[in-house]
Amino acid sequence: MTPRSGAPRATRAPRATNTLAFVESPVQLLNVLEWAHTATYDMTEVTVVVLSPTDPMSRGQLRRMAELARDEGCVVRWEDARDGMGAPLRTVGGLAGALRRAERVVIGDPFSRYVQLLLTLVRAPSLVVVDDGTATMEFAGQLARGERLVRWHRRGGRPGARELLLAPVTTSARRRLAPTPRRTVELFTAMPVTESLPGITVTANDLNWTRARFGPPRLTRTADLVGTSLVETGVVDPDHYLRAVRSLTRSHGATRYFAHRRESADKLHRLAVETGLEIVRPDLPLEVIARRGPIGRTILSFPSTVVHTLPRALVGTDVKVAVCDIDPEWLSATASPRARGFLSGVAETARDVRKLRVLPVT
Repeated sequence: MTPRSGAPRATRAPRATNTLAFVESPVQLLNVLEWAHTATYDMTEVTVVVLSPTDPMSRGQLRRMAELARDEGCVVRWEDARDGMGAPLRTVGGLAGALRRAERVVIGDPFSRYVQLLLTLVRAPSLVVVDDGTATMEFAGQLARGERLVRWHRRGGRPGARELLLAPVTTSARRRLAPTPRRTVELFTAMPVTESLPGITVTANDLNWTRARFGPPRLTRTADLVGTSLVETGVVDPDHYLRAVRSLTRSHGATRYFAHRRESADKLHRLAVETGLEIVRPDLPLEVIARRGPIGRTILSFPSTVVHTLPRALVGTDVKVAVCDIDPEWLSATASPRARGFLSGVAETARDVRKLRVLPVT
């Protein structure tokens, strides 16, 4: 498949490889590199398959991460896997042979229907799941409880027609994610895993590659605020979110707002106008941005992946990370019933962070 203009191209033709890694987000690709570094694995034996999303910010960050992966010796294969109705069939068909030959398969999002479909073709004796942010916590819990794989922010209720159609694929993928005498399964994560996962090796992701590759950063005198896509996913009411950001900005002297790659342009414009924050659109995952610097002496965040990863990435520096919990009043009418408990768990289990009281919405 010919990549779109500006998309990364493989430095050499895809070949039989020991490890085949499938990523759909910049953070997943970062954590493939973290896993290979921690395992002291030869990165020249890793082929990364980018199942490219359609939104420009994700594609841009993935392009930059792909450059870093190539610098480390990985082969990168870019697939415009969502480019038209026939793209999934072409992509899966083109990857079938490599999947069957792979000795080790690494995935970043077990909830992805695309990845679940690819898992049905996996014959590798080793399967690794690397971090995809807070979703890793939900995945571990659902796997331990024997539940079907459903993202935490999705509302409950009866499965729709699409879910019913894909149910056999999800069931098959879940079986692949369970260890057997012929297949080992590893979970590589910076997130807390409190459930018992019999037979699965859980390895800590300490962001060692990021710390070795970048920094230490120069620190500014002010605070930075990390954005979230909770409004875009329908969890938090946009007006309440704006008021909370404004309150955090005033209380802690924040001057910059690092936008999440999925935040809408309209919301970011409104934040800039009403809070005075400088909106920064990072070209790499925030863990890398923070290590490169400059970065604020205090980093403020709502419950999200970064309250678990940034303290690890910035260990040994004077940066303090603080998390502000989500007030139940901020939740939108469309929020999943599980949203409040899940977000509280993300904040409460974060280590080496300062816990901020719930801000009044004024």
